Amino acid sequence: MTINLQVPSMVCDGCVTVVKEAITTHEPEAKVQINLDTKQVSVETNASEASIKQAIVAAGHTVE
Repeated sequence: MTINLQVPSMVCDGCVTVVKEAITTHEPEAKVQINLDTKQVSVETNASEASIKQAIVAAGHTVE
């Protein structure tokens, strides 16, 4: 399943790294693609959307 999320709080490559690490730490099998220009996070995973959002929020970012 692919989950697409908007993460407007990402402003730099460091933010991208933090979000990617938060997701993969929580869900090691997840494939994460992030477009910083559009602030779009695409996650290929079997985890629920709620758990992915929770991981991003726990890392200090906002999810729309």
